[in-house]
Amino acid sequence: MKTQDKLSTPGGLAHELRVPIHRVLYILRTRPHIAPAARAGRLRLYDRKVAAMVRHELNAMDARRGARS
Repeated sequence: MKTQDKLSTPGGLAHELRVPIHRVLYILRTRPHIAPAARAGRLRLYDRKVAAMVRHELNAMDARRGARS
């Protein structure tokens, strides 16, 4: 990993993606292919690639919800 890569907590991801934390936690809990890049004690830390994957999953959920309406 490069030194400029930034790791974020789930709260940091939620802030970056501008969504409520419960949505990010749901994605992280239900998508086994999305895993932490590192751990610091009990904290799970995620890299930029995971932020993109979470954004994609949130967009897919919103698209499915919109299709049902």
